[in-house]
Amino acid sequence: MKKIGILTSGGDAPGMNAAIRAVTRTAISKGLEVVGVRRGYAGLIAGELFEMNARSVSNILQDGGTMLYSARSKEFCTEEGMQKAIKTCRDNGIEGLVVIGGDGSFRGAADLSARGIPCIALPGTIDNDITSTDYTIGFDTCVNCVTEMVDRIRDTMRSHDRCSVVEVMGRHAGYVALHAGIATGATYIMVPEVDSSVQDAIKKIESGRALGKSSFIIIVAEGVGHAEKLSEQIQEATGIVTRATILGHVQRGGSPTSRDRILASTMGSYAVDLLVEGKSNRVVGIHKEKIVDHDIQEALAMKKEFPMDLYKICNDISI
Repeated sequence: MKKIGILTSGGDAPGMNAAIRAVTRTAISKGLEVVGVRRGYAGLIAGELFEMNARSVSNILQDGGTMLYSARSKEFCTEEGMQKAIKTCRDNGIEGLVVIGGDGSFRGAADLSARGIPCIALPGTIDNDITSTDYTIGFDTCVNCVTEMVDRIRDTMRSHDRCSVVEVMGRHAGYVALHAGIATGATYIMVPEVDSSVQDAIKKIESGRALGKSSFIIIVAEGVGHAEKLSEQIQEATGIVTRATILGHVQRGGSPTSRDRILASTMGSYAVDLLVEGKSNRVVGIHKEKIVDHDIQEALAMKKEFPMDLYKICNDISI
């Protein structure tokens, strides 16, 4: 293998740049040429390529987002689109790809691998919903961001004896809500993995008020309910002035934490090693603090058990 490409796909996540840097410099150290692909699979179809070197990735380790940009491509989901992407690789001598993204990006990597373009995928998503890894690139930064924002909100809630319903990202996964809930001492968390209702949150507020608590934080994953509606219901039932805050895309941005930088760097370097060894159709992950890799189809079929022990802890200590 003489030349590889790198692309980022789907939602951006802090730490993607650290992964790009690690892939580029590890490849160069092994004598490989490196090509950057702008705007994910859409850019691969369109031929948005540029040569990368050691200096191309200088001073990006601390930056959020992705220097390669990202996009979602409906055209790539078609056989015609995939063939265009493959032609771009063939025409430019790209013999392997490192793809950084989520489940949808992995499926694209699997499709290319099956058609003769070796691909290694890295899990980059703030939701931590990739089943084949304990942690994804960007998750730690996101939780730290939510923790900081909720700490700020709490100052006002405490000063005015109010309740705040904070909506965080997590359409199908509650890991951000769970971890941030524990870190901020939230009164109650609502996640897709656990059946709960606004009535459960109200009961927790009332029990806390009976013990002398006067301000409350409810954290809800976006896949469970809308903060505005929940806050109205809580205020009506309890009489406590309740405000809604939707954190939105602020959770995706910002400088990655040291944990995400280290994780992304380690995974990126490992991905190049796999390509050099002739491996393909693999997704890199971390399990029990060790870097591992799995067949992409097997990884997509894996189940990730929600940490109910942490959920119980959150409930037990939020009195």
